[in-house]
Amino acid sequence: MSEAVTHSATAPVARPELLASLDPLLREWLPRQRWFAGKGRPVTGFSLVAAVELLPSTAQLGLIHLLVRAHQPHTPAQGAASHPGDCYQLLIGVREALPPRLAPALIGHLEEGPLAGRTVYEALHDPRPAGVILEALRTGARVGDLRFEHDRRQEIRRDLVPRLVTAEQSNSSVVYGDTFILKVLRRIVPGVNPDLELPLALAREGCARVPAPAAWMLADLDARTYVLGVLQPFVQGAADGWELALRELAKGEDFAAEARALGRATAEVHTALARSLPTVTLGHSQIRPLIDAMTERLDAAAQAVPALRPHAPGLRTAFEALADLAAEGHTWTAQRVHGDLHLGQCLRSPDGEWSLIDFEGEPSKPLAERRMPQPPARDIAGMLRSFDYAAHSVPQAPGSTRAGGTPVPTASDWADACRAAYCTGYAEVSGLDPRTDPVLLRAFETDKAVYEVVYEARHRPDWLPVPLAAVRRLAASP
Repeated sequence: MSEAVTHSATAPVARPELLASLDPLLREWLPRQRWFAGKGRPVTGFSLVAAVELLPSTAQLGLIHLLVRAHQPHTPAQGAASHPGDCYQLLIGVREALPPRLAPALIGHLEEGPLAGRTVYEALHDPRPAGVILEALRTGARVGDLRFEHDRRQEIRRDLVPRLVTAEQSNSSVVYGDTFILKVLRRIVPGVNPDLELPLALAREGCARVPAPAAWMLADLDARTYVLGVLQPFVQGAADGWELALRELAKGEDFAAEARALGRATAEVHTALARSLPTVTLGHSQIRPLIDAMTERLDAAAQAVPALRPHAPGLRTAFEALADLAAEGHTWTAQRVHGDLHLGQCLRSPDGEWSLIDFEGEPSKPLAERRMPQPPARDIAGMLRSFDYAAHSVPQAPGSTRAGGTPVPTASDWADACRAAYCTGYAEVSGLDPRTDPVLLRAFETDKAVYEVVYEARHRPDWLPVPLAAVRRLAASP
């Protein structure tokens, strides 16, 4: 049974003593979370941004919504003033003791402060607090600084059973009865978040390739709005594009038909975004900063990863060729795009239809940058690189054959077929084949591959040969 949210102006969450008592527990717990962005640097303290009781913390079960800023030593690239610390959204459950099923959610036991003697835990693991969030969304509640909005054209039933999705990385998701999925944003910044903005824009255009938001969570603080979460229809039985591609590869099957359908879906989304939101023309003066940023990223990557250095001169020609075209008077259209498109951001429903999800963009980039219009080639390049990654992720025995005796394509041939099919599908809907602008596409592919080299060198050295192979190809391109 759903529970209504409550709020009291005199609740313990309004007092700084609560955060002070949570501080030592959060210093241990927060860096262990997958979505914590400041790994590798110690947490030196917290400051309270906002606190609201959704269920009274004095009751048998309490639920506290916190926005806290985590303070850490800044990196050399950051100024202390320009980077005061990341703000995180926490949903804290409060109980006398945790039942065994909630043991993985434990944050700790409080010995002092307003909740002394009680146990706090990650509330999204618990169906009752997760149900409270859904009820607030369903009813369009306002609780303290929190505002829950509901698109009344989509019915939200009260009896949907919640379950936490355990595989997510940069945020948290809760599925409600295989009907809706709530994405709870963890690192919070003020402003219009594209993860809500773009699906709402696509819904206005009637684009069925992106699930239309049914409800969303906001916080209004200091005359600024923070997007906290988005509830969208859950695509039941859908296959993740990355996992689907790997399964087909493992069976020695080609993926070209799916890649073509995915190209069509991407073009439908791009076309709808261009209708719904402003587009701009990029001439020489507008494209120059983009090229300079790509070149700076290449130079920094070559310093960080010695294996990249021999290829840097060839890669730089990709950016110089784009600069030359701009200097000759070529222009490009820029529009809102997905911003972080790859196979893992795509879902195929049981009836074969593709959907695009997760429009947040690259979370490490500033919000203003994520909301800037970009050439659609940026998304396309991301998907082309994703096909290449998939192809090199499944080991193949030399000379292996399919069940019918036909040879299994090599990883490179499989990726090439997918890349070509994807561009063909994109052209069928948009009327523009990305391959007809090879200079622009090569520049964005190069920029993406350079990013991949740095990422793999830092986090997954065994994977470094995958982007390095692309780097060799791109550096040698005319």
